[in-house]
Amino acid sequence: MLSYFQAIVLGALQGFTELLPVSSLGHSVILPQLLGWTDVVAAQSAQESYFLAFLVGLHVATAIALLFFYRATWARIVSGLLASVRTRRIDTPDQRLAWLLVVATIPAGLVGLLLEHTLRVVFARPLAAAAFLVVNGLILLFGEWVRRRAEVRRAVATHAITPTGDRRLDTLDFREAVGIGGAQVLALLPGISRSGTTMVAGLARGLDHEDSARFSFLLATPIILAAGLYKLPDLLGPNGDGVRPQILVGSLAAGLAAYLSVRFLTRWFETRTLIPFAVYCLVAGGFAIVRFA
Repeated sequence: MLSYFQAIVLGALQGFTELLPVSSLGHSVILPQLLGWTDVVAAQSAQESYFLAFLVGLHVATAIALLFFYRATWARIVSGLLASVRTRRIDTPDQRLAWLLVVATIPAGLVGLLLEHTLRVVFARPLAAAAFLVVNGLILLFGEWVRRRAEVRRAVATHAITPTGDRRLDTLDFREAVGIGGAQVLALLPGISRSGTTMVAGLARGLDHEDSARFSFLLATPIILAAGLYKLPDLLGPNGDGVRPQILVGSLAAGLAAYLSVRFLTRWFETRTLIPFAVYCLVAGGFAIVRFA
């Protein structure tokens, strides 16, 4: 059964790494095995277990932290969406961003609804998570490489740009938003990062690191919240029996860690890149492969 110490460690780990481009799911699979928490490892790959209920709490807490951090932005987005629906026009950047988020959420939402549970059960193994973590590192390196390609710079040149020469977020078209949102599907595999894949997709369309990260975090909020609320019966049902106090403690740790994480990352990506995270994934994933092979 889940202890309070395990709940705090896993909650903080999930909250912090959910937004870092290093995969929270991959780390939550690898770390318990390294620490010898065999009960947790077994629960992660079980069809029904207390870990399902635990994830509900972590997801909801992480989404609440994101909503709080971006509360002013979300107020403008919701207001813009309602105004756009009322007038049947898209007149402002906030209205456009609202619709970009709506259409970008659809691919991951549909695929996650159909396949999330199956993929989690099949691939929630330390060796698989380690291998996907290496793949995630390669994806991040690819994102930095592709951003420098002439095709991307030409795409930037055909749209309104920022003072630094990068494309503005509100110039994305809906097809591009669907593509960026669709990149989240890869994050159903433990070891592949949601924020990492969406940031790479944004960089490939000429956004800078700051706007790619912001769009990624805004896009993650309804997905994470919906995942938690959809699975609420797991928390309220038999899977949550006996562990709800631990889930509460773990969720508080996850919410605090997620807030600190997004605060750190929004500053990081003002001037820095994905390369340090890519190197970390390659090193950590390679070590884990050797350890679990």
